Amino acid sequence: MFDKFKDECGVFGIFGDLEAANMTYLGLYALQHRGQESAGIAAADGRQVRISRAMGYVADTFDGQTLAGLPGSTAIGHVRYSTAGESGLLNAQPILIDCAHGQIAICHNGNLVNARELRDDLVRRGSIFQSNSDTEVILHLYARSKASNVDDAIVESVTQVQGAFSLVMLMRDRLVAVRDPHGFRPLALGRLGDAVVICSETCAMDLIGATYERDVEPGEVLIVSADAVRSIKPFPPAPLAHCIFEHVYFARPDSYVFGRSVNEVRTDLGRILAKEQAVAADVVVPVPDSGVCAAMGFAEQSGVPLRIGLIRNHYVGRTFIQPQASIRHFGVKVKLNPVRSVLDGMRVILVDDSIVRGTTSQKIVKMVRAAGAKEVHLRISCPPTISPCFYGVDTPRTSELIAATHTLNEIREFVEADSVAYLSLEGLLSAVGTERSAYCSSCYTGRYPVAIPSDESSYLQLTLKLDKTEAVT
Repeated sequence: MFDKFKDECGVFGIFGDLEAANMTYLGLYALQHRGQESAGIAAADGRQVRISRAMGYVADTFDGQTLAGLPGSTAIGHVRYSTAGESGLLNAQPILIDCAHGQIAICHNGNLVNARELRDDLVRRGSIFQSNSDTEVILHLYARSKASNVDDAIVESVTQVQGAFSLVMLMRDRLVAVRDPHGFRPLALGRLGDAVVICSETCAMDLIGATYERDVEPGEVLIVSADAVRSIKPFPPAPLAHCIFEHVYFARPDSYVFGRSVNEVRTDLGRILAKEQAVAADVVVPVPDSGVCAAMGFAEQSGVPLRIGLIRNHYVGRTFIQPQASIRHFGVKVKLNPVRSVLDGMRVILVDDSIVRGTTSQKIVKMVRAAGAKEVHLRISCPPTISPCFYGVDTPRTSELIAATHTLNEIREFVEADSVAYLSLEGLLSAVGTERSAYCSSCYTGRYPVAIPSDESSYLQLTLKLDKTEAVT
């Protein structure tokens, strides 16, 4: 319903807790915003790895009986946003196999840019794939490894893939975390008493009472067993490329991502936006929920009061029955409703985090005008999005991105606002701090830190509804 980029997955893992499956369930609850199509948990008790996964939200997928069937002190979990072709249990994670090296389950956040080439080669050599997920490539590489031990087989498999990957893997007696050498997707390390916790965002640690220690480093393979926590750095050095969109939109504001408070970064985005793109107005209104932090910063810097002029319905299910077309903009109205007493007669600064196709922005602007706003000035807390992402984000092709195909004035005319202005790239980079060179901003620049496939449609998630040969996670 909303025209936004979608992050594809959240991962969680815990080693050394007698309630590992229950803790993973709670961790996935906190990461639900990273994926709503399917959820799964795998648990190990030292003898066997067991798995449960299903379509739907975490709350709909697991109950007490299901969790009781996942005994053990080690577990991993996954929430998935389905982006490639049809959504189905076939591509839900964790994925579990049994091979010469023993049982292994895997959860993946990211996208392997060389998955198709690796998959084609594996199929030629006799591999039989059970899903159309790029993650399964890693498992086939692991199963085919001639390494003499499990740890070496893991290293051999992950060093053959390229792109974005934050992984948690589970074996009968160990938990493994891997992060690609560029550090595209976040992955945090913490402690819950004596237990080790790995997760996509620190908000999952907050929920279970764990303490954040550090990020899993880019290019690090972390092997957690009863004997030790062992760190291996098998990848050659690579320039850092943290996904800057995690701070713009993906991550929860209460998380720390790439060592920075998401709330503070987003509030700074709003402050800088107000300095760069001031406009005379009576009220600042955030587009909930992702525009709230930036709107607070904008109001603070500009001196224009912040008011809640749009109310979000948090109880909308994943599907709903559309009425006849006589009710215009129903898809947005079911999610948002304007507060007429805030908007009527006002010059409104509407703050949102991004514009992708512009269709939803257009409907929101019309909604605000219909509630009586005298002027509507749209302010976006990131630069114009002109390029798709190949590193684990659901994005349309370039031709569908409004900023790639329209001038600023054409965008303003399309969304029917009195003015439209974006945050500058320099402003965005200054908000994330002094390590600005560590961030990937390819969606704003078209400059990709890892070579992308020449056949764009093979990897872009939305085009895969026509080409279902390769899924991403």
